[in-house]
Amino acid sequence: MHKKLFLLPAVLAVLVFNVSGQQLSLDAMIDRDLAAWLTTYKTLHAAPELSHREEKTAAFIAGELRKLGFTVTEGIGKFQNAQWVGYGVVGVLKNGAGPTVLVRTELDALPVEEKTGVPYASQVKTKNDAGVEVSVMHACGHDMHMTSFLGTAKMLTELKDRWSGTVVLLGQPAEETGDGAMAMLRDELYTKIPRPDFAIALHDKPELETGKVGYTPGYAMASATSIDIKIRGVGGHGSMPEATKDPVVVAAQVVMALQTIVSRENSPLDPAVVTVGSIHGGTRYNIIPDEVNLQLTVRTYKEEVRRRVLASIERIINGVATTAGIPEDRAPVMKVAEGTGATYNDPKLVERLVVAFKQALGEENVVPIAPIMASEDFGYFSLDQKIPTTIFWLGASDPAKVKAYRESGAALPGLHSALFAPVPEPTLRTGVKAMTSAVLELMRK
Repeated sequence: MHKKLFLLPAVLAVLVFNVSGQQLSLDAMIDRDLAAWLTTYKTLHAAPELSHREEKTAAFIAGELRKLGFTVTEGIGKFQNAQWVGYGVVGVLKNGAGPTVLVRTELDALPVEEKTGVPYASQVKTKNDAGVEVSVMHACGHDMHMTSFLGTAKMLTELKDRWSGTVVLLGQPAEETGDGAMAMLRDELYTKIPRPDFAIALHDKPELETGKVGYTPGYAMASATSIDIKIRGVGGHGSMPEATKDPVVVAAQVVMALQTIVSRENSPLDPAVVTVGSIHGGTRYNIIPDEVNLQLTVRTYKEEVRRRVLASIERIINGVATTAGIPEDRAPVMKVAEGTGATYNDPKLVERLVVAFKQALGEENVVPIAPIMASEDFGYFSLDQKIPTTIFWLGASDPAKVKAYRESGAALPGLHSALFAPVPEPTLRTGVKAMTSAVLELMRK
C-alpha cells in the first residue's frame, strides 16, 4: 500500500509533463505559422464573394488542402432544382482506425459596404442576383473562420502521431442565404465522403473578448423561416374609401395582430420571434392600392413551436381580411420559404470539448454563452441530431473595447455590420488552438 502511494505523484508528474509538453509544442507551431496565416486572413478579407458565387474562394481552399495532403472533392451542392447554389469543397485525411470528425467553415460574404478603415478593407463591388451593383464584405467573419480552418488543417497534418481516424474538412457555400448546407446534403454529401461521427464548427463573436471561446449546450441558435404575405384588397380613389377594400388598413391591422402570437399564444418558456421586416404598398397619395406585400421572419428553437406560429399567422391574416370584408376570391396569400433549422449543440459533446478548451486556453478563457435567436444552417449536418454536432463561439474583440462598451451600455459593432473588424492576431491564434484541441480530443489515440 505504501509503495502505491509513493508511486502516485510520479505518475501524475508524467501526465502533467505530457499534457503541458503537447500544449507548448502546439503553441510553438502556431507561433511559427501565425504570420503566414495573418497574410491569408487579410487576403481573404480583401477578396470576398457573395453566396452562390464563391468560385475563387472555394478554389483557394481546395488548393491549400491539397498542398497539405488532403484528398479533395469540389463542386458538392453546385445545383439544386436547376438553381445555382454554390461551390462546396471537402478535404479528407485518413490516419488509421478511429472516429471520423467533420470540421466546417463557411466560404461566402455579404452585400455590405465596408467602413472599418483597416488597410486590407474590401473594395469589391459586384452585381447581385437582381443585377444591382453592390459592395461585398466579410462582415460575418467567414474569412477568420476559413483561416482558422486552414491553420487547424496544417496542425493536424503535423500532429498525426497524436490522433487516429479520419478528418473531414468541409468548406460550405451559401451559409448567409441558408441553403448551402442542405444543398451539399441533397448532393449526397455523406456518400461522397465518410459519414462523420462528430461535426464541429466555430463562429466569431464580437461581444466576446479575443483569446476566449464560448459554449452553449442544447439549443444555441434558432430556426429561421421567411414568409411572404400578399394582402389583397379592392383599390380605388383615396377620396372614396367606401368604394374600396383598403389593403393598407388591413395590413396595418395584421402587423399589430401578429404581435399577439408571441405575447398571448406562445409559452414564455418556448422562445419565439415574429418580425415584420418589410411592408410595401401603393404608389401615390390619393390612390388606394389593390395589394400590400409583407415580409416576415419567424425564429423558434422547437419545430412544434415553429409550426404552431405559422398556423397562427395564417389564421390571423385570413381572419383580419374576413373582418374587413375582403372578398373570398381576394383572400390573402401566404408563401413560406424553406429557411433554416435550429442549431442544437449535443450536450455531451459540448461537455467533452469544454474540458479540452480549458486545458488549451485556461479555465478563465472558456465561458458559457446564452442561446441567441440568430440562425445558422450548420445544424443540418447533424441529420436531425443523429450525428453529435456543436458550434462554439470565438472571441473577436479587443478586451478593453468590450469592457468600455459594457460600461457605457452601448453595443459593439456586431456581425453583419459595416464596422465589424475582428482583432486578427489573437483571434486567429485562439481559433486554431481551440479547433485543433477539439479535434485532438475527439480523435486522441
